[in-house]
Amino acid sequence: MNGFVQWMEVKLMPIANKFGSQRHMTAIRKGLIATMPLTIVGAFFTVFQNIPIDAYMKFIEPYQAVLDIPSRYTMGILALYATFGIASSLATSYKLDSLTCGILAVMAFLVTAAPPTRVFEDVKDVIGAGRYINLANIGSASLFGAIVTALVSVEIYRFFIQKDITIKMPDGVPPEVSNSFIALIPGAVILLLFWVIRHVIGFDLNGFLSTLLMPLKDTLAGNSLFGGLLTVFLICFFWVLGIHGPAIMGPVIRPFWDMSIAENTLAFQEGASVHNLPNIFTEQFLQWFIWIGGAGTTLALVVLMMFSKSTYLKSLGRLSFLPGLFNINEPVIFGTPIVMNPILGIPFIVAPLITTTFSYFLTVTNVIPMMAARLPFAIPAPIAAWMSTNWSVPAALLVCVNFAITLAIYYPFFKVYEKQQLDKEAEELAAEQKAKSAA
Repeated sequence: MNGFVQWMEVKLMPIANKFGSQRHMTAIRKGLIATMPLTIVGAFFTVFQNIPIDAYMKFIEPYQAVLDIPSRYTMGILALYATFGIASSLATSYKLDSLTCGILAVMAFLVTAAPPTRVFEDVKDVIGAGRYINLANIGSASLFGAIVTALVSVEIYRFFIQKDITIKMPDGVPPEVSNSFIALIPGAVILLLFWVIRHVIGFDLNGFLSTLLMPLKDTLAGNSLFGGLLTVFLICFFWVLGIHGPAIMGPVIRPFWDMSIAENTLAFQEGASVHNLPNIFTEQFLQWFIWIGGAGTTLALVVLMMFSKSTYLKSLGRLSFLPGLFNINEPVIFGTPIVMNPILGIPFIVAPLITTTFSYFLTVTNVIPMMAARLPFAIPAPIAAWMSTNWSVPAALLVCVNFAITLAIYYPFFKVYEKQQLDKEAEELAAEQKAKSAA
């Protein structure tokens, strides 16, 4: 076992750390995470538009169209915000003007993904003559195109800056004015490149990427049990190595997660039942049903620690309970530790795999609804599961059942580790008493 741990430290950790800190992967992760406040705010409007109380629904019925606007301009145009966030983050890592790069990337994305539709005649009570953009073209379905256009735009801008192919202003010109002129040549090249690709050659980048990557999305963040288990395993495995699991997996899986919950929310807004939404394995499925107390379902371990005979484990458990209740578990992961700890690392990985499988079968048999809204990660899991599934009581009860299952899985491993800790504390106490006697 020690040899395996040493192999992970020497061989695997450097590779994982290098991948997780790679510039473009980091920019994608930061850019997508930056959209989270918008999607959460939009999700709250969706949730409160669908409280299953007849009197309430009748009261808000005249205002439904107005109440729908916040979600349409948050989750509904998610890719547009992501484009700016990714480009800005990548530009910052290169020490370029992040505002200019973000704006140029948004321009490139709109040219690529959202060709305007021209309407020549008024349609009574519906639409007037003019040019319109279909919001669906800049929503979650275009996230892959957003990522590519953001990264390519910043790299083009960086190339012109490095080669000094820019328009320079005299000394004394305010920086914001100077930066605008510096961006003229790279901005023109970016515009022409994406315009030619989309509107002259006729190549639909978003359509191509969606066709290419959709099978992967359907596996990792759709309805595939294998894909769901693989995602859970990798996140937990990286945590055991001491590496932030979502940070490593984020650039790969987060675009799929964001697309999946947006598809579910849109289908729910359009009248679909929460038992008949497009995707089971959203991030919220993991957050509320599986990560109870954080990745690895560590709230169960924290509760066991709170009643431990070990002074250290009891103190750490009580300190970790409140953060764990709100799904923050770094204190227990690094304090116990779970990192590089084969005894606690096993249930940390195995327990979520079992509860994922159990929750999946309850979902496909329509006992438990699918997730229809994205809520803040710090809400206690039973409450968030209840709200995210259109106020489903069985969903909240599943959280409690999964917690009990995890508690049972952790228990024997915890007792082994507790005995080790008690022996260590006894040795330390004996050494301390011996030192006092010698003094």
